[in-house]
Amino acid sequence: MIDLILNLTLTICAVLAVLLKSQLRSAVALGASSALLAVIFFRLEAPFAGGFELSVGSGLISILFIMAISLTEERGGK
Repeated sequence: MIDLILNLTLTICAVLAVLLKSQLRSAVALGASSALLAVIFFRLEAPFAGGFELSVGSGLISILFIMAISLTEERGGK
């Protein structure tokens, strides 16, 4: 049952990452889907894949996307 909930939540987060209009919200949804994928890896007894996905996929890539979005957004009429 928990696997079904994890897979369904992962699918919802991935679809939201594609469909959301806000780039920041899309990056957060992508990070959430990556974190859920790491949990699935841990449940499948693949700790190295889960740790790598958690640190690189969810952590590093999401932070880089959020920083790039915040540095390139328009500054209210300037």
